[in-house]
Amino acid sequence: MGKMGVLVTGGCGFIGSNLVERLVKEGYNVTVFDNLSTGNTANIEGLNVKFYNRTYDHLGSLNLDFDVIFHLGIPSSSPMYKRNPQLVGLAINDAIKIFEYAKMKGSKVVYASSSSIYNGNKPPYREDMPIHVTDYYTECRYAIERIAKLYNILYGVKSVGLRFFSVYGPKETYKGPYANIVSQFLWLMLKDEPPIIYGDGSQTRDFIHVADVVEALMLSMKKDFECEIFNVGTGVAHSFNDVVDLLNEALNKNIKPIYKPNPIKNYVYHTLADTSKAERVLGFKAKITLKEGIDQLIREAKGREELK
Repeated sequence: MGKMGVLVTGGCGFIGSNLVERLVKEGYNVTVFDNLSTGNTANIEGLNVKFYNRTYDHLGSLNLDFDVIFHLGIPSSSPMYKRNPQLVGLAINDAIKIFEYAKMKGSKVVYASSSSIYNGNKPPYREDMPIHVTDYYTECRYAIERIAKLYNILYGVKSVGLRFFSVYGPKETYKGPYANIVSQFLWLMLKDEPPIIYGDGSQTRDFIHVADVVEALMLSMKKDFECEIFNVGTGVAHSFNDVVDLLNEALNKNIKPIYKPNPIKNYVYHTLADTSKAERVLGFKAKITLKEGIDQLIREAKGREELK
């Protein structure tokens, strides 16, 4: 049997490119689709992959066979959808194209969902919580989860949806203003500039390192599931103030953040994953603490500076 064929949509993006690196390292035959809206080919430079900057309409005509599709090429920031609600329809249609291909070829689909789906619930968030109507972005992600279920019921397409919490880590540069606050704060503090916090900094997030997220993606591919949804978080929440403290400590600096009033009406103050289902069923548990992740990010950032 030849090497397994894997498609990664959004493979030049932040999470996608980290996944592509791991897949290549493990000897998979990797194809990347990316429209480069928030990704950059620099993220997959030097990796042995086939790259296409095309829409998913071309999937069928390329005569490629994929055992597994990682569908990560979904706009991943709430403000994008607020500015352009039609993105909701586009993202759902893209997902349908992916599932149609999977139906035709018998591929398995592992796709990105989001912890934003839980907005309106009290943390810790469990996969079986009711989903409330809160914004365009979560509507889009929830619709994709339900379409995945539909393709499983109607056509036996196997899928795993992963509800990512606050993912941070290397290769986030090209996300710019859409990057995680860990990276945003770090970029400012490296230049001795104060990070800006909306509110008093007591808001918390379940921050998860991208290497742990990649591990969850790999497990979802390797294990046999009909149709599942899992949280991908650490089960530990840290405040924005904690992030600044950890960065100061690691950088050996003492930069005070600037606090501004929070302008967002339905702002989510706390997120936290209940990780018990992912541990029990997927066999996934995040290993990298926020402190370790931050230390690693700083080493990488300093390494890049030295290369310049």
